[in-house]
Amino acid sequence: MGLHPKIAVTAGAFASAILAMLGAQWSGAPLAQRMDAEAKALIEEMDADGLTARFSTANGWPSRHPELVVSGDLDEGLRTDIAKTIAGIRGVGGVRWSDGTMIAENVPQVFTPLHCQEDVQALLAARTIRFEESSASMQPASAELLDEVAAALRPCVGAIIAITGHTDISGPEPENIALSQERAIAVRNELVARGIPSAGMRAQGVGSAEPVEGLAPGDPANRRIEFSVIATVPIKPTPIDTPGPR
Repeated sequence: MGLHPKIAVTAGAFASAILAMLGAQWSGAPLAQRMDAEAKALIEEMDADGLTARFSTANGWPSRHPELVVSGDLDEGLRTDIAKTIAGIRGVGGVRWSDGTMIAENVPQVFTPLHCQEDVQALLAARTIRFEESSASMQPASAELLDEVAAALRPCVGAIIAITGHTDISGPEPENIALSQERAIAVRNELVARGIPSAGMRAQGVGSAEPVEGLAPGDPANRRIEFSVIATVPIKPTPIDTPGPR
């Protein structure tokens, strides 16, 4: 006896999600482990006792955006030197302290906006920004993922990022376009609330016109948000954008 079509679609989507999650962890973990090892060696070399560089998110996913955590007091000059040194490790993205501030403005930064796009795509390959059914209201569980998306975009502030909403083919297309636009705007607003300048983001909805390659137009996996870099002219950060080492 064959599976009911809806059950088969659901099972296939679930299996794809599990494989994507595992793939993201396997591909991201070696990179994070390599950067973690280099950071530990550098911290030990600089005699920065009580400082740890965490290359993972709050829920354990590997990250190339380390959080620097201090247990005790460190000289301000040493804190700045540590931040610069960790930022110089190959593959490291934005470095931040556990109090939420970014590294000092004079830390050399390589402006590579496509890395930001790749980082966000890696996050969204494993997890999804979820909305209530037929609504632009995001589910509370998406908040942590949006935190990570904002962290991935922050090092490339100045690039113009397109946020594109997509739907599957179910429903009238004018409604699909309107809903995908509303969802893209909702994501942009959430990122603005997390410190990403609104001037650098463009929200658009394309309805069901651009299904995922290889998927049927009615597949629920076509309901998604995508990010892409559409311009790469950096804006010089202000001291407010890049506070000091603490």
